[in-house]
Amino acid sequence: EGITLKCVSMQVMIFITLILSWEAGSESIRYSVLEETESGTFVANLTKDLGLRMGELAARGARVVFKGNRQHLRLDPDTCDLLLNDKLDREELCGSTEPCVLPFQVLLENPFQLFQAALVIRDVNDHAPEFPAREMQLKISEITIPGKVFPLKMAQDLDAGSNGLQSYIISSNPHFHILTRNRKDGRKSPELVLDKALDREEHPELRLTLTALDGGSPPRSGTTEIQILVLDSNDNAPEFAQEFYEVQVPENSPIGSLVITVSARDLDAGIHGELSYSFFQSSNQVIQAFEVNTVTGDIRLKKKLDFEEIRSYHIEIEASDGGGLSGKCTVAVEVMDVNDNAPELTISLLINDIPENTPDTVVAVFGISDSDTGNNGKMMCSIQDHLPFLLKLTIENFYTLITEGALDREEKAEYNITITVTDMGTPRLKTEMPVIDINDHSPVFLDREIPLKILESTTPGAAFLLQSAQDSDIGTNNVRNYTISPNAYFHISVHNGAEGIIYPELVLDRPLDREEVPELSLILTALDGGSPVRSGTTLVRILVWDTNDNAPEFVQPLYKVQLCEDSPCLSQSQRWRRTFRKMYGGGSGNRYKRQSTRTAHVITY
Repeated sequence: EGITLKCVSMQVMIFITLILSWEAGSESIRYSVLEETESGTFVANLTKDLGLRMGELAARGARVVFKGNRQHLRLDPDTCDLLLNDKLDREELCGSTEPCVLPFQVLLENPFQLFQAALVIRDVNDHAPEFPAREMQLKISEITIPGKVFPLKMAQDLDAGSNGLQSYIISSNPHFHILTRNRKDGRKSPELVLDKALDREEHPELRLTLTALDGGSPPRSGTTEIQILVLDSNDNAPEFAQEFYEVQVPENSPIGSLVITVSARDLDAGIHGELSYSFFQSSNQVIQAFEVNTVTGDIRLKKKLDFEEIRSYHIEIEASDGGGLSGKCTVAVEVMDVNDNAPELTISLLINDIPENTPDTVVAVFGISDSDTGNNGKMMCSIQDHLPFLLKLTIENFYTLITEGALDREEKAEYNITITVTDMGTPRLKTEMPVIDINDHSPVFLDREIPLKILESTTPGAAFLLQSAQDSDIGTNNVRNYTISPNAYFHISVHNGAEGIIYPELVLDRPLDREEVPELSLILTALDGGSPVRSGTTLVRILVWDTNDNAPEFVQPLYKVQLCEDSPCLSQSQRWRRTFRKMYGGGSGNRYKRQSTRTAHVITY
């Protein structure tokens, strides 16, 4: 469906609602702050940096817009200085990516102007290196030749750059020293090097402390203990055909697909030559995504891969023989992108009121993005042909919708506009967003109070149609529901009437009793379907009308009186009567009476 654009009272009214996300282009201004800096810290004098006059930012409705509507910065309402909106955690925002750059825009509404900027979050050394376990175990044959290298499990450090992990050291001992290996993926791994031959009869077990150091000032560290068991003569450790494997896997590969088969061999015979494959050092991401066959060395998918979530994996595989010796290799898995994400849009600015006869007026400002890469992430943006509107590229992936010429309400009062974004992948994916009503009006009742008269003899289940509320918005932003304040007698039922109007009905749940509750005052609430929801209320005043449901009663059932013996006729014995009349009905022209009687005996003597 398209979007309705109406010209009313010499103006073009445009209502737009879009749920979107954008991707920033190149920056012209960069600001830098340390992570964990307190909220409210001064970042920059934005007025000076943009070359504007004092007070111009506030006068022109300046706003700071980040991707995903996360407001890391805010403008001081008094000085328009740029301040930190909250305390930032570089590791949470950027992970291992360095530098950590958060693009944003400074948007001036009137007249419209857009400035591209970026916030750089600098790392502080707030994390120490950490090993995956407090202890690791190595089994080394006593006939191992000095110079043999044993790869160890790496420590992890969430900090980046010089604050990240830099080196390893090991406790003083006569048999080993430690090397810090720089890997292809940028990580640093420890390798234990044998300096002096081992003698199981002299030292069957050794314990060493391995320490990981980062480059902070002062440096932080983490430790683990290495237990070395000296073994008898299994003199050949397993060796892989390759120390490093590389493989590419499309992200849409089905679960169970074979990724690669790794293979090792052991020159020993018997149990010392039987190999078993397993993960050596694996993150939760690797364990969740892959599985290894302990016998064949086949590595298969356990779950679907997602290029947009994780683009590569490093899998450490260990082959162990029956004598306790092992060999290691690394498998680098590159996830290949497929076109599985449609483009997305997000609105940064929306002008609701557009005067007619005003060409080149900005109607909306929006950004487009696509999580895919390459041609899969390249996009085209368009609207329908033969409309007096234009899409103008402001900066990379950022557009303005403007009027191409002067609009004439008398010539055409409505326009249907749909923004279409298409990527260049195979197959091509597209997103269409109609320009629709924004929820800028609350429901309104014509009367502040609705009077209602109900007989107390009315049967439960009876329904009473109430006045509907009015809402200038359309579609889901119009009135969608009604509620009534909590009470013991009524609930609200909602019904669709002609032309899509929704009416409330008051339904009686239990009998009324005028003598108990002569009047009720309830609050009727109308709710629209917008986000956030808007509402309007009115008072429903219910008058309970009387019916003849109570008979008269004497104060006492027996009266005693004394009469003289010569009293006149009709005086010796009396029957006293009390009559209870009840009036009900409408005005004086509708009155009628119903009479009820009760009797009491009088004993005379």
